[in-house]
Amino acid sequence: MSFLRAVRPLGGRSNALFRPASARPLLRRSLISAPGPHSGPLLSRRADRELPSIKSGRRWLRTLPIFFVVVGASMLGMFNYQKSSSSVVNSTLYALRVSPQGRELLGDEIYFAQKIPWISGEMNQLHGRIDISFWVKGTKSKAKMRFRSIRDGRNGYFRTENWTLTLEDGTVVQLLDASKGDPFQNAMPGDTATDLKTSI
Repeated sequence: MSFLRAVRPLGGRSNALFRPASARPLLRRSLISAPGPHSGPLLSRRADRELPSIKSGRRWLRTLPIFFVVVGASMLGMFNYQKSSSSVVNSTLYALRVSPQGRELLGDEIYFAQKIPWISGEMNQLHGRIDISFWVKGTKSKAKMRFRSIRDGRNGYFRTENWTLTLEDGTVVQLLDASKGDPFQNAMPGDTATDLKTSI
């Protein structure tokens, strides 16, 4: 019994492995054009389709001014809210409510003229400078109140220099009575713990 087996020559599909690369058929797949607006659902497209062209325009440059406008408006809104809720504005409103001359001109229920009041001017208690104005109204009429006060020295008290009401017809009414003293002397003692450093 012979232990040698005859080796059969490889044929058929096995011979294709030993063919030169130039003799092998090339597999080519055609690319599909980019989808149009009415090409149908995305699931029916092949994964090897042609990618759409990317536009090189810088669209973010167009939105950059809008970004700065939004940020600037937000900062102005925050500073204005800080001023409208400060102790200085609350003190001036309280003094106007208890002022006989202010109640005679504006009436009762004196408060801000707008739902979102705009406080104009400078409010800097740290450096001893307050010069603000805003619109107020009562049951009779409305007017623009201006308040100006400065501080003598770092540890001194604020001294009111101007406290007036400008009516809608342009009439300016002086609310500060020198004979009765400064009504804000005890309202703003120059406490640096609640200093505001906003100026718009």
